Amino acid sequence: MKFFFYIFSLALVLNLYSPINADPWPKNYYKGKFYDSVKDFFLVSNKTMQDPRFKKTVIVMLDNDQEGSWGLVINKPLTTVSLGSLIHKSKKMTNKQKELFNVKIPIYWGGPINQNKILILHSEDYKSETTKKFKKLSISSDYKILFEIAKNNGPKKSLVILGISSWGPGQLEGEMEKEKWFLSEIDTDIIFEIDNEKKWLKAINSGFIRL
Repeated sequence: MKFFFYIFSLALVLNLYSPINADPWPKNYYKGKFYDSVKDFFLVSNKTMQDPRFKKTVIVMLDNDQEGSWGLVINKPLTTVSLGSLIHKSKKMTNKQKELFNVKIPIYWGGPINQNKILILHSEDYKSETTKKFKKLSISSDYKILFEIAKNNGPKKSLVILGISSWGPGQLEGEMEKEKWFLSEIDTDIIFEIDNEKKWLKAINSGFIRL
């Protein structure tokens, strides 16, 4: 269930975060009744969400079972960096590869867990040896995709995301029972929407629970 990639070092952003605990979720959380309908939907924060990190947040839920849940926030841009800065500095680069430092892209906050790791969430038109397919989407984890993006040979649409959002067994269900979150149909147009301010509002409009 807990599938995610350990890839590039992000030197420009790492110093913003503290080390991640091995057991990130609180031990006294309210445990809800498990149900498997969370996976492959948007998880959208309700207006009553009190955690400031997740205010007006849209999360693509990529997995959910009785061991827990995880997904990626898709509407919280952090900063803009060069593609070259995402490649581990111990890796030798050719002059051609160094051109990646001339290509700037936004980096998104995917959640508070494993914030020193990044994923490339992208459209289904691209595949590499590390690509993992989900419903309507794919994730890749090798630095080759960065070169392809720089040359416009990569996926047509992509987000570079730092960290993940993860919940322990029954934790997310408990938060949903308390009406902190509701579900919405995944829409790839919303995921790759240029205006991040609109993503939350658009996800609300296709939600299962009206605010």
